[in-house]
Amino acid sequence: MATLYVARSTKLSKWASDVGLGKHIYKVGITDEPIKELVAAGWAGETDWALVKKDTEDALTEEVVLERLAKRETMIDSKYYPRIRDTPGIFKINPTHVESSLIVGRALDGGGERETLKLKPTDIATYLIHNARR
Repeated sequence: MATLYVARSTKLSKWASDVGLGKHIYKVGITDEPIKELVAAGWAGETDWALVKKDTEDALTEEVVLERLAKRETMIDSKYYPRIRDTPGIFKINPTHVESSLIVGRALDGGGERETLKLKPTDIATYLIHNARR
């Protein structure tokens, strides 16, 4: 059984912010390996990765997930940034897209759409997993 995961690195987010990519950088992927060991090993030269959210997935492959997400969000091209070379699935997330999705979801559920939003990493991870399955 495969696991669809979203992970985040504080150090990589700081680096991305310094080079102009913004601070909302997330790694998305699918694996059959134990997820905790995979996240602990790290990606892109960083070892401070934290698992934000995971879910089981049987029907999709990693290539399909990355292709679907690349249509909605910006996948960082590793050939332009040597630090993240050989690390597929790192996305730059536009917080406006996540906020819009949350507002529309609340409006369709009949909730209050005038509430102020404070995005959390779990909100962004839920957004990514939802769009990966679309």
